This record gives sequence, C-alpha cells and structure tokens, in this order.
Amino acid sequence: MSRTPILMQGNQAIAEGAIYAGARFFAGYPITPSSEIAEECSKKLPKIGGVYMQMEDEIASVGAIVGASLTGVKSFTATSGPGFSLMQENLGMAIMGEVPCVIINVQRSGPSTGLATKPSQSDVMQIKWGRHGDQAIIALAPASVEECFLLTVKAFNMSEKFRVPVILAADEIVGHMRENFALPEPGEVEVVDRKKPEVSPDEYRPFEPQADYVSPLASYGSEYVFHITSSMCGPEGFSNNDAEIATWKIDQLHKKLEVHRDEIVETKTFLMDDEPEIVFITFGATTRVARAAAIAAREAGTKAGVLQLVTIWPFPELEVIKYGSNAKTIVVPEMNYSGQIAEEIQRLLGYNADIRRVNKYNGEVITPQDIMKVLSL
Repeated sequence: MSRTPILMQGNQAIAEGAIYAGARFFAGYPITPSSEIAEECSKKLPKIGGVYMQMEDEIASVGAIVGASLTGVKSFTATSGPGFSLMQENLGMAIMGEVPCVIINVQRSGPSTGLATKPSQSDVMQIKWGRHGDQAIIALAPASVEECFLLTVKAFNMSEKFRVPVILAADEIVGHMRENFALPEPGEVEVVDRKKPEVSPDEYRPFEPQADYVSPLASYGSEYVFHITSSMCGPEGFSNNDAEIATWKIDQLHKKLEVHRDEIVETKTFLMDDEPEIVFITFGATTRVARAAAIAAREAGTKAGVLQLVTIWPFPELEVIKYGSNAKTIVVPEMNYSGQIAEEIQRLLGYNADIRRVNKYNGEVITPQDIMKVLSL
C-alpha cells in the first residue's frame, strides 16, 4: 500500500524515483533548473550506501556515470540546456558501448545561457540527434510530479533492460511544480536489473549477439575481464574497422530498440473515446494546458481530446497515426519556436493534414487561451 501523500516537487520526485529504481551513484554539476535533483541526491545517497559526486563540469559528469555503471552500479546525472550540450560526446560513448545510464534534462529556455530560470521544450531534436553518427536513444517526458517519479523508474528500467542511455526530458515547469504524491512502497513498482552473463569468464564477450539484441553485461572489477571502446567493435569489444562489423554494430544499436518498440513507447489519452474532431498532441507541461483546452472546447460544443506522448523517442508513430488520421484538426502546443514535435506529426500525417501549431518561446507558459485562439473558439 502506498504511503501517505506529501507535497513534493517534480525534481524531488525524480531523485526519489532514481533511488527507488536502485540508483546508487550520481555525478553532476549544479545548473538551473535541475539543481534540486543534485541537492536531494547529496543528502540521500550517502545515507543508503550510495555516492554523490559534484564534478568540475558536465563532460566529466557523464564520463563518471559511464564508468560507475560499468562497475555494475545504476548511475545517473541531471542537467539543463548548456550542460546537456556538453554531455553529447560522452553520451555517444555510452551509446556505442551500450552502457546503461540515465540523464535528466530539465529543459530551460535558450540558446546558450538564454533565460536560465524559464521553461522550454526546445531540446527535443538535440535529445535525438545531439550525438554524431547513426544511433538510437530512448527519451521520456513527464507531465506531473507522479510521472516524474514513475518515468524516472521506467528510465532506469529501460536503460538496464536494453543497455542504452535513457533521457528523462522534463521541463522547468514540471521540475519545479509541487503536487501531492505518495511514494510507492518497495516492490509496488517494478524495478528491472540488467542481464548478467551465464557463461564462464573465459567465454564471455560483452557484445555477444543475442536473439533479443541485448547482450548480458558483466561488471568491471569482477572475475569477468572485458573491454569497452568508443570505436566500432565486434562482439569481443575490441576496435574493428571491418565493414561487415560496422554494419552489424549499427544494426545492433537500432534493432535492440526497434524490436522492443511496444515495451518502450508509451502514450496516454484524455477524452479520446468518442473519436474527437480536434486532437491536441502534447508532451510534458503542455499536456496539462491541452487538457484544460479540451474541456473548454467540449463546453463550447466541439469534441476535442488529448494524445499525450509520454515517450518522445522512439517517436510514437503508430499512436499518432491511429489517433490523428481521423481527426479534422490537430493542434500541437510546444514551448519552442519551430514546432519540433509538430514537424514529426506533419511528416506522419502528410502535408495536407490540418496541423495547427501553438508555439511560445519567451519563457512563459502556453495557456488554454493560446490554444483556443488557433481554433477560433
């Protein structure tokens, strides 16, 4: 049974979710608006046998969590825009090495220092494409304090299960809001640990091909001695520039997510049971605004509903097509200039689809009134 609800901040719930999931190592550099996550970890991790390290910068932070994860410890960091930019190279190393880890990006307005304390949802494409080369990643976007907790647990579960870095793409509004939330009891929410090798140390290869595309991962410092590299490599983990090996490796990075797509992709619906003519497609904090707008539209006599993209990468293509194809109008509210999610939706539904964008990029939240204006309701 859940504990008594307490008033909790989104960033605090993220830290609690990480600890619940079994994270015992945090390395980071404080940056607004994610700093409360580091603060919570600095207080709580040492009390449960974990380690908190404040690093000299965000480059070192990801390097530290990659190393810690390879010793068998669930590891994570938290940052915002400028820090997330600095993390990309070592994040690419984690993708190539198939190292489980979680990066929290509490998005703020940019570019550069930008509006350091104001909200944004403008890192969507950087989250997917910030590293050079062909690669795939998982990203989740919470819209409430409860989702901050639950999606942090899911981020660790997905990272451990598929040997891939996972990004929790929160935003300043969700990170700093406070809502009542009851922390689950141990065992109430599923916690997943990485697969361990069942072969002898002499037989172990860190990227041994598997039917599910996810190889068991031993721990540095154990009896298993193995090598992880940022270069192209074969099953043995050592650099290999052979064209066939390169093809196999890139296929591996993508297919381990593609074949498990239904386990990874999550969406939620609101007022969608009667096939509404207007569908708001949202993620993060704008979900809350869209729900209010959908209620207002129905009160005005127009059927409207909300499709919330909980997983933003891999993109929920099937769900967008399912709920968007029969709608007369799609509305996509985003706290960015270009409509980064709207472009993906337009690509899927076609350029003849009536997709209306509601964009705000001045550090202020999108309101239900902003959404209603594009509908003339």
